[in-house]
Amino acid sequence: MKPIAHVIACSALATLASAVALAEETDKVWSGDMELGYVSISGNSDETSIKGKIDVNRDLDIWRYNIHLESLVTQSDDQRTAEKYFLSNRLGRDYNKTDYLFAYGSYDEDQFSGFDYQATAALGWGRKLLDDALMQWDVEVGPGYRQSQVRDNSIADDEGEGIVRVFTKFNWQFTDTAQFSQSLNVESGSSSTISKSDSTLKVKINGSMSLKLFHSIKYSDDVPPGSKHADTETGATFTYSF
Repeated sequence: MKPIAHVIACSALATLASAVALAEETDKVWSGDMELGYVSISGNSDETSIKGKIDVNRDLDIWRYNIHLESLVTQSDDQRTAEKYFLSNRLGRDYNKTDYLFAYGSYDEDQFSGFDYQATAALGWGRKLLDDALMQWDVEVGPGYRQSQVRDNSIADDEGEGIVRVFTKFNWQFTDTAQFSQSLNVESGSSSTISKSDSTLKVKINGSMSLKLFHSIKYSDDVPPGSKHADTETGATFTYSF
């Protein structure tokens, strides 16, 4: 992992270790999901693979913290044909009942994207448009900076640029055992805009186990030669909630 991601990675792993140790607290300060399952990929690679994902949340008074980790590694005929890692940290501080401030950092490494890595940091303002027992809807906007390092400097140049980050997430608990979630993250700069949409349907099997169906689309309007603009993932995971 590159130096630009070390701070994000270290803080995420430290918080993740604390979350696992404290997950049984009676006041439920910590919560989260751990996922493992099958995924079909199309785009810069066309394979089937195993996907792992961890989400950890900490809500305490006016502070909200989230760590998101995911990886995808595929091997075909003893050859690695797909390899993706994504890590994000997000810290929110409530300003009042509906508004909050946030700080966000992410590190994205996709060996088949043409980039060695892409890292983003952003700050801004968020609002809870809906926040009740059945529906939650947040929106965020703020300035940031993105560093993109290409894998082959002979065909494209490394680039750093200021961006505007816009994010929204909607959750709908439409039955006691089923939840729909939709998120959209857009990072727009003068040279490139990267958008990622995640749609999930989570159905509870028992107290802690669920089945999650998902569909993700990531679109980059400026990519190195030989790389595709869009990557899609569709599949299912078994999820353990704590």
